[in-house]
Amino acid sequence: MTLIRPVVPAALCGLLLITPARGHEGHDHGDALPVLTVQTAPRASASAPPFELVAVANGNMLTIYLDQFETNTPIIGATIDVETPAGSMQAQPSGEIYRLEADWIAAPGTHELLFTVADDSSIDFLTTSLTIPAPAAPAAALAASGAFASLPGMVAAAQQGLRDLARRAETAPAAPAAVAALLAAFLAGALLMALLRRRIAVITIGGAVLILGLSASLAVAEAAPPDTVIRDVAQRLPDGSVFAPKPAQRILAIRTIQAAQGQHRSAISMPGRIIPDPSASGLVQSATGGRLSAPEGGFLSIGSEVEAGQVLGYVLPVVGAADQTSQRQSRLELERQLALQQRQTERLRTLALNGTVSRTQLEEAELTLTGLRDQLAGLEDPNQNAEELRAPIAGIISKANALPGLIVDSSSEIFHIIDPTRLRVEAMHFGDQPIAESASILGRDGSKVSLTLLGAGLPENGRAQPIHFTVERAEDVPGPGSVVTVFAETSSEAEGVAVPREAVVRGTNGQDMVYVHVAPEVFEPRLVRVAPLDAASVLIAAGVESGERLVTQGAELLNQFR
Repeated sequence: MTLIRPVVPAALCGLLLITPARGHEGHDHGDALPVLTVQTAPRASASAPPFELVAVANGNMLTIYLDQFETNTPIIGATIDVETPAGSMQAQPSGEIYRLEADWIAAPGTHELLFTVADDSSIDFLTTSLTIPAPAAPAAALAASGAFASLPGMVAAAQQGLRDLARRAETAPAAPAAVAALLAAFLAGALLMALLRRRIAVITIGGAVLILGLSASLAVAEAAPPDTVIRDVAQRLPDGSVFAPKPAQRILAIRTIQAAQGQHRSAISMPGRIIPDPSASGLVQSATGGRLSAPEGGFLSIGSEVEAGQVLGYVLPVVGAADQTSQRQSRLELERQLALQQRQTERLRTLALNGTVSRTQLEEAELTLTGLRDQLAGLEDPNQNAEELRAPIAGIISKANALPGLIVDSSSEIFHIIDPTRLRVEAMHFGDQPIAESASILGRDGSKVSLTLLGAGLPENGRAQPIHFTVERAEDVPGPGSVVTVFAETSSEAEGVAVPREAVVRGTNGQDMVYVHVAPEVFEPRLVRVAPLDAASVLIAAGVESGERLVTQGAELLNQFR
């Protein structure tokens, strides 16, 4: 008891002398701001083929999301009647969602709801419960249970209460009860200082001060409850599953299929490339060689369409020094012969007028004169002896190596023309497993393009076996020369679930996995074992069961949540 007399007054004086510390400019000596409490809005869900429904309460509005159970595709234009605590009501469509005004949502408690859903093809009844939580209770109950367990605990609780009240007064007006408690605490402290010599008075008044200080703390807690933010955010849960609210699913375009076990042809993958059909492609080359000359309008560029027989250019013969001397001598000799023949023809014309020579002799002389003129013109104009380069087939120019003045020989590939509607795929088979006649590759837009087996060669010197396939839709495959992966069926079969390739994603550990739609807004990752099936699908051999809903579109986006 001797220790109480100095300790209690000191503690109480320290309690009463506490004043709020104000930080000067640029500093804050007070406690950190409270962390906001984030929680999802009250919601209810129900699933039964063919519908899946989620109802979210927000204020006095009930937002309803209606999707197809198997594919998770939003259903637009359905009729939704709801049996609520306020009676039967009908939800109004608003884009891809439905809205229902419901004032009864403000009442805390569990509300039983019955949804009658009807679309063009089916009707169903869905029952669920919507629980509206009660407002958060003030912190008084939490503090009252242990605040008076000991005198030090009472002092600490009262001291913290006054601090909370002081900090609250700095930022917002305090509640009337808190202000009254603070004033009462100071008055009781003054009375205490006057009665310090009496032990009973010290204990009694000290307890009163502590009680008033605690009351101030509780008043602060009641006046400033924690801020609560209601926000539906997609996030990964502690167990590894992903919570994706329906609005997020709509944005990410999440789609699912229902797993079904079955027997499927197994497949093997082979490297391949696109090649043109040999009977629908051709080369443009020179037969003699020479200097290239452009046709009227210039040389065509790659991608240009050409017709069979169209002139693509000319090859002018290149004359050497010795040939030029010989041509010069030939030109002089032709000029001499042309002059003689011209005089001879003129004489015959004069004689023909007199009837001395026959008409036949005159025509022969004129023909000889014309031939000499043509020979001389050919020597003077080398273009008359140019070689024409013509397209062997109709198609497009895939390669072009033509420049004005370029010297080419007979082995030069000047143009390569292909028919883009007739293509083949050449694959290299490194195994000895026989393949079936069907195969597939991925097209330009990621869709499956079917192939038909054309023939297989023999491996040479231990190399891979070349296999050729014809393409059903040549316009959907990459251009000639593109590298592709060929998925060829085999004669063996395997059991499993066939899913699109985009349904399988890689986890952080590098293993293959899929996402299972276990609840309307929850997706669970599942490790699987896969095998190739075709260009657009894979076979899940283990990891999922029949009837489970697997994410086929948007799985990669779900996998990004951390």
